[in-house]
Amino acid sequence: MISNELKTTIQGAYTRFLEAKSLKPRYGQRLMIAEIAKVLGDIACDEEGRRTGDPAVVAVEAGTGTGKTVAYSLAAIPVAKAAGKRLVIATATVALQEQIVFKDLPDLMRNSGLSFTFSLAKGRGRYLCLSKLDVLLQEGHAQSATAQLFEEEGFKIEVDEASQKLFTSMIEKLAGNKWDGDRDSWPVALEDQQWSRLTTDHSQCTSRHCPNFQQCAFYKAREGMGKVDVIVTNHDMVLADLALGGGAVLPDPRDTVYVFDEGHHLPDKAIGHFAHYSRLRSTADWLETTAKNLTKLLAQHPLPGDLGRLIEQVPELAREIKTQQQFMFSACEQLADFKPGEDMEGRERPRHRFVGGVVPEHMREMGIELKKGFSKLTDLFTRLSELLKEGMDGEKNVGIASHQAEEWYPLFGSLLARAQGSWELWTAFTAEDPEDSPPMARWLTLADGGALYDIEVNASPILAAEMLRRNLWNVAYGALVTSATLTALGKFDRFRMRAGIPKASVTAIVPSPFHHEQAGVLRVPDLRADPRDAAAHTAAIIRDLPELVEGYRGSLVLFSSRKQMQDVFDGLDRDWRKQVFIQGNLSKQETLNKHKARVDGGDSSVLFGLASFAEGVDLPGAYCEHVIIAKIPFAVPDDPVEAALAEWIEARGGNPFMEIAVPDASLRLIQACGRLLRTEQDRGTITLLDRRLVTQRYGKAILNALPPFRREIS
Repeated sequence: MISNELKTTIQGAYTRFLEAKSLKPRYGQRLMIAEIAKVLGDIACDEEGRRTGDPAVVAVEAGTGTGKTVAYSLAAIPVAKAAGKRLVIATATVALQEQIVFKDLPDLMRNSGLSFTFSLAKGRGRYLCLSKLDVLLQEGHAQSATAQLFEEEGFKIEVDEASQKLFTSMIEKLAGNKWDGDRDSWPVALEDQQWSRLTTDHSQCTSRHCPNFQQCAFYKAREGMGKVDVIVTNHDMVLADLALGGGAVLPDPRDTVYVFDEGHHLPDKAIGHFAHYSRLRSTADWLETTAKNLTKLLAQHPLPGDLGRLIEQVPELAREIKTQQQFMFSACEQLADFKPGEDMEGRERPRHRFVGGVVPEHMREMGIELKKGFSKLTDLFTRLSELLKEGMDGEKNVGIASHQAEEWYPLFGSLLARAQGSWELWTAFTAEDPEDSPPMARWLTLADGGALYDIEVNASPILAAEMLRRNLWNVAYGALVTSATLTALGKFDRFRMRAGIPKASVTAIVPSPFHHEQAGVLRVPDLRADPRDAAAHTAAIIRDLPELVEGYRGSLVLFSSRKQMQDVFDGLDRDWRKQVFIQGNLSKQETLNKHKARVDGGDSSVLFGLASFAEGVDLPGAYCEHVIIAKIPFAVPDDPVEAALAEWIEARGGNPFMEIAVPDASLRLIQACGRLLRTEQDRGTITLLDRRLVTQRYGKAILNALPPFRREIS
């Protein structure tokens, strides 16, 4: 039982918060606070404060407008503090992370009477590396001789005039304490290509050996994180920490209460975290370049002892592996029947999938040889990196000056990371799948490699359930998962299967404060075209769309296929098309900004978008008065991970269409419908251009799981 003292603290904080902001209690919010407090406030512990009972996991689906952040913060912060634990709030997007840190938590502190400290934890890649900036500002004079050998590793040192101006501005702002080195706080958006030259990763960072260590933006941020009650981070950082055994970057999971906001993303994020890929031709080229570079390096710097002996072994080994890569490339070329197909974002992805994850024996044997080769290469680069660390510490027997060891360490760290990535890929590609567990999905993708095409080899888990169960749920002190869309067809079954939350987990659906019946209407018109007949369905949308959006200021039209989206756009009258912004021509943010500007100017505007516009896009009021959904958003049929999962379920006697395809489509459709009502004042229409919702039995199940808008079905 939760203690009376804790209960009083939480209730008091909620009352004060509502009074300070002149708000009325929301039923869903109160329910959510109660569910979280009940589970996380009643955890049995041993004398050392470690959880002794079953995993304490609660999953809460809370619709838009519930006020989730306030609910879980008011419940989880007092619970964590009373138990002497840290609270880690993880989101899927940077936007929500920043909203929590810069708006929600400060607001809660001001108005609830709760006292707590908090900080934002981002990955190293969001922070400037001062050493890299120094090199770029000097145009690499001090390090160019070595760095030029390693341009393929991203150590490009040419600086054009615009970049020179940017880098100078950065160093001035840092010196004047007007910038903290965080990419997200730089006043204008920085291109990925530009930023990648300014940041570093774990494999290249010299850490305390770096001359800029005391001023390092990343380590300063990390230091601030060490003492706070609440850490706000992202799912990827939590997963990276767990992969390192937990407690490496974030607090020890056994001493942590986790909140996963936007929690429906967690299973896919976990799969992505343990997926591997490698491009055969580009890796072969990299091996050849590495062999040449290190031969040149030895010619420039005759090295005594182990350092020279180890570097000498690399070129021959790299060329041996390169030959094996070329054999594998030929085998893939001969075997693969690349079928054209799109992913969920409409990108063209010609693929060849190995049915059941089973790779032909001759290819598996070649993969095992590559695994052995990259294992040896990884071992060499690991030993070299360790020697360079000793060199940075001033160890005399290494035979290299500390400044040179410091210069070389990032280069060899980068080589190590790439070799290790290839070793992980071939390990996963050739592993024998345990009989009782889901197999790996394994496939080849035809990739653009510049003048010549390349073949990408992929291996990915098909479910993250076991990994999350073993590394997270079973270890953590306690955890909450929340999102507006955790259930599919009104049940948590889909999320349980994909996320592996324990059977004893508490689940709850709390109602949205929106009055859907009064606020919106859900229409299913008769297009007189079957969505399974792509040409006829597209023609019907072209015919009816201008009339459908008539009278609405902002409309969002969502497609499941880039081809259909483009075909509809191309088929519309040229003058009418002028009011349409189509995803892909500009960045997502620019597209949304132009749409808003047009609506603000009093004109009608129509957005055409794919999956990423069906979730996480916030267009309140007039910006989105009408959501039109072209068809039930079933997964792309040739997605290799989903196809492998379907095969596995079928092999176990299940029905993949009803167990996977329908729940997934239901979830995506609910997310798409969620674009309409963003505030309690919003009003509008949702139009579904797919009659299967009313003609098929599964369609009716999907329809009945949608929010309770008024219905108009032709």
